[in-house]
Amino acid sequence: MVDLFKEKARGWDQDDFKTRLSRAISTTMLDQLAFNADMHVMDFGAGTGLISGHLAPRVAHITAVDVSRAMLDRLAAKPELKHQVETLCQDIMEKPLTTQFDVIVSAMAMHHVEDTDRMLKTFAAHLKEGGQIALADLDKEDGSFHSVGTQGVFHQGFERAALQKRLEQQGFTDVRFVTAETVTRANKTFPIFLVLGRKGFKA
Repeated sequence: MVDLFKEKARGWDQDDFKTRLSRAISTTMLDQLAFNADMHVMDFGAGTGLISGHLAPRVAHITAVDVSRAMLDRLAAKPELKHQVETLCQDIMEKPLTTQFDVIVSAMAMHHVEDTDRMLKTFAAHLKEGGQIALADLDKEDGSFHSVGTQGVFHQGFERAALQKRLEQQGFTDVRFVTAETVTRANKTFPIFLVLGRKGFKA
């Protein structure tokens, strides 16, 4: 598999836009979900660990999953995350893990996954009963968020109602959305949602 983020990984953490967006999403996750020191969390599409870095002080352990080895190498090199965050370069839809998690988080990764339903089914399979999701991505947009020709983008955001229906079809309950951030680019605004839900029983 070609690593589409190999070159981008070098300057990822120096990009002010990415660090500010990650901070906003992480803050919203921490506000909306009761993380605790016993939790094992999966960070799906973890990249260089910008989300993991904010969540790590609140939880027991994070498994950072990504298909970009270059991005995960940047994460693994951060000394402050060395003992709490493990990296795993693997397509968990093709090769599932045997571990089940308390929470699965993701930030701006879902639009890079072609088969959304399979992804959500995979999330459900990797959660403990009653486990929770906190997934951030773009509201449906006109395709102008990314530069023309950007590789690996399969969705121009997501409609909230349609995504909620898909989540419920995979057994998620208590599904709700909040707006984590609103990005402005070229005089256009792009809301970033955070969708939360629980596997199985209602709270």
